[in-house]
Amino acid sequence: MPPEGPPPQDPARPTTLRPRPSGRGGALLPTLAIVGAIVVVFVVFTGYYTQWLWFQSVGFSSVFTKELTTRLLLFGFFGLFMGVALGFTIWLAYRLRPAFRGMTPEQQNLERYRVSLEPVRRRVVIAVAVLFGLLAGATAAGEWRTYLLFANSQPFGISDPQFGTDVSFYAFRLPFLRFLVGFGFGTAFLCIVAAAVVHYLYGGIKLQSPGERFTPAARGHLSVLIGIFVLLKMASYWLDRFDLVVSDGTRFTGAGYTDVNAILPAKNILMWIALVCALLFFVNVFRRTWQLPLLGLGLLVLSAVVIGGIYPAVVQRFEVRPSEPGKESPYIQRNIDATRQSYGLAGIQEQEYQATSTPTAAALAADRSTVDNVRLLDPAVVSDTYQQVQQIRGFYGFPDPLDVDRYVINGEERDAVVAVREIDYSGLPDGQQNFANRHTTFTHGFGFVAAYGNTAQADGSPSFFSFDVPNQGELKVDQPRIYFGENTTVYSIVGGPAGSAPQELDFPDDSSATGQSNNTYAGAGGVPVGSLFNRLVFAVRFQEGNILLSDLVNSDSKILWDRTPRERVEQVAPWLTVDGDAYPAVVDGRIVWVVDGYTTSNGYPYSQRTTLGEATADALTENTRSVIALQADQVNYIKNSVKAVVDAYDGTVKLYEWDTTDPVLKVWEKAFPGTVESYEQIPESLLPHLRYPEDLFKVQRNLLARYHVTTPLEFYSGQDFWKVPSDPTATGASGVAQPPYYLSVKMPGQPTAAFSLTTTFAPQKRETLAAFMAVNAEPGPDYGTIRLLRLPRNTTIPGPGQVQNNFESDPDVSRDLALFRSQGSDVDLGNLLTLPVGGGLLYVEPLYIKASSGQSYPLLRKVLVSFGNRVGYATTLEGALAEVFGESTGGKPDPDPGTEEPGSGSAAKDLADALSDAQKAIVAADEALKIGDFAAYGVAQSQLEDAIARAVIAQRELDGSPAPDPSASADPGISPSPSAAAATFAP
Repeated sequence: MPPEGPPPQDPARPTTLRPRPSGRGGALLPTLAIVGAIVVVFVVFTGYYTQWLWFQSVGFSSVFTKELTTRLLLFGFFGLFMGVALGFTIWLAYRLRPAFRGMTPEQQNLERYRVSLEPVRRRVVIAVAVLFGLLAGATAAGEWRTYLLFANSQPFGISDPQFGTDVSFYAFRLPFLRFLVGFGFGTAFLCIVAAAVVHYLYGGIKLQSPGERFTPAARGHLSVLIGIFVLLKMASYWLDRFDLVVSDGTRFTGAGYTDVNAILPAKNILMWIALVCALLFFVNVFRRTWQLPLLGLGLLVLSAVVIGGIYPAVVQRFEVRPSEPGKESPYIQRNIDATRQSYGLAGIQEQEYQATSTPTAAALAADRSTVDNVRLLDPAVVSDTYQQVQQIRGFYGFPDPLDVDRYVINGEERDAVVAVREIDYSGLPDGQQNFANRHTTFTHGFGFVAAYGNTAQADGSPSFFSFDVPNQGELKVDQPRIYFGENTTVYSIVGGPAGSAPQELDFPDDSSATGQSNNTYAGAGGVPVGSLFNRLVFAVRFQEGNILLSDLVNSDSKILWDRTPRERVEQVAPWLTVDGDAYPAVVDGRIVWVVDGYTTSNGYPYSQRTTLGEATADALTENTRSVIALQADQVNYIKNSVKAVVDAYDGTVKLYEWDTTDPVLKVWEKAFPGTVESYEQIPESLLPHLRYPEDLFKVQRNLLARYHVTTPLEFYSGQDFWKVPSDPTATGASGVAQPPYYLSVKMPGQPTAAFSLTTTFAPQKRETLAAFMAVNAEPGPDYGTIRLLRLPRNTTIPGPGQVQNNFESDPDVSRDLALFRSQGSDVDLGNLLTLPVGGGLLYVEPLYIKASSGQSYPLLRKVLVSFGNRVGYATTLEGALAEVFGESTGGKPDPDPGTEEPGSGSAAKDLADALSDAQKAIVAADEALKIGDFAAYGVAQSQLEDAIARAVIAQRELDGSPAPDPSASADPGISPSPSAAAATFAP
């Protein structure tokens, strides 16, 4: 009987101890996976949650929820459709597998795959369905705008000339129908591939075995799927017919002769062939051969090549091309009419302008309302001047370029160059670039700065009427703090408990013991960040642990982000295309940003398609920081339908209807009800600061360069097409378009000057002037009226480039430019303005001088004027005009309060003023020579020359002598020395 217990251990055999599994290694990876998944989900949640809080803070939470729910709806519906369709197809193919597959070599090779797949078959099917469902859902979610346009379609009330269908079908419904057909194609194709793979794997399709290649079940299943695919092709052909009137042709957008007479009939024929072919595949479910449906499919392919490709090419080559102008004329006319209608060019007031090149003082006097308001302050040049004169501290900055607006000062509307003093973190020393300073102390800018556009101080600096910190001047600014601005791109944490010490730097204050005045934000904007949870989510969003840990974040703190006006408008109205340049205005004592919003479409029949990025690019977008070209979207319909206002203190966003007849706006108002306020809600105090937008005007002028031609034959030849002239004053990139300019202009036939946006045109491949265009930018009955002055083709009026050449080749001008540039100065050429004055075209260009080194900034020193081929050059506009038109120009005193233009008072007073200015210039020149500042010396010399010239004129008036010829000079190349001038004109 064997002994009980374990067998005796062999002492010669070593004992192997096997550790008992603890389970820790097996649990580590799942734990890490779960933690990683939680982190990812929390990060995604953080993005959506903080964005929802942002929309709540601006009162547009309905926009966030509508966009999110629409995306989820499309994601869920189309993702589920794709997943179910694909999963059902695979399941059905598996159920239709043959019971007996035989033991052929092909099936034996496939058997090992079937055996390996069987244990995980269901999971693989589910994974494939889910994967493609997610991809399809994500694709569909990106079409949320297309869906909302489709679901909220509104009629245009305009029919296309080919099918007689309302434009709304092309603009709102056709894009989504195209998406549906495309999605159907994708689904059907994947189902066909999946079914074929499953049928082959399980013996329904035999490629190498003898006998029938397809089982009846496999043949029937694939026939239905292919029939659905071909049926979708029929739907595609039906939609292709309508696509013809919105597609790009060789010469223009829309259907041409070949499209209408060859391609359109071909699409109709192919549509019916596809229907027959689809029916043949459906009938093949009950047949035992592929011969008939494949014959139908071959016929469809052959027809597509012959009828859809070869036949239109033959018509184009042998019928259209030999007499193309006549054949295409009706369709070119459709394109011209539609383009002018969709871009707002149909109501242009055109007139022939017999521009004279002979200047007369009487003609100039009749246009004093234009001349007296010529803007000499160039917003693209004087940003550095504002920076040096009004920056106050290094942590403040101004945009580049500045903006143009108008204000009523002492009962008179004045054009102004305006800006706000924003916070500029690059001005902080490197040692102060920390979390506390960047995000809790330096939180906002301060003040509104404005200067008269048509005048300057005696030293060439701007004549400000709103300036300094705190704000002083003619404008009442009750809330000067700038928490939201064009250059305010860093988030800030603001606010605090009542009674606590303010921690935000408000403005420098010499009367304070600390040298600064502090402030606590009390505005309605921002999102509370005081709770632990909110601090955590914002710390994750901005990847900044100090938000969670810092004592500077308190229970009443708010966080401000997405602070630029364009960002805020784009988020609350994601259906708008926003203008590239927001501008500030003082309205009811508060500083607000005005942003123009455009509704666009790419589906207006026959309207010419244009790329916004190209059409809105010019010298400003190339060479400045704050003005940007629009994105490279293609459109063929654009309206300035919305005026948006963003409060600079609390970030409040208001959207107002502007073009109340725009069907696209009506669709978006229906999709996002309550987000756009009616036109009647626009405050009366805001209206005077609204203006015609630049980007819309750029798009219009870009198209009008061709579409001013309204007859098909002339349009086809293209010989009268224009171009926008290059900016001859631009630095950096050459050949860029001259930007449009805001000016107060009196167009022929108008009683007075109106605030307008202007541009010029030149003939193709020439630099002369072809036309001048201005749009009334002042809200009122005449707002938006475009006036075009066509210049005679048989006369030569210099264009901007030629005028600039005339300026710089003038002996006096070239001498001074060489002098300035050789004495350590830089010359900045201001904007070259074109104005219809005195029966011709007047060009005005301010000239700025600055030192080439040190903390220099441009000052207005000279004014260049051209009329015909005559050039005027002086320190004042009136002086330059006098050189061109003669002394009696009808000018009035300098409109700058507190200063008076030389020559505007009595001769004795003018003489005294001129002598005083000469003495000051002499002193300044001597001081400049002592320190070796040749730039300042050159400026003083120019001031001295001007003062001497005024003194001579005043003295002759006192003596009763005739005024000297401004163009005459004893020796234009020699300037009097300071000592000689002092001896001659000393009192």
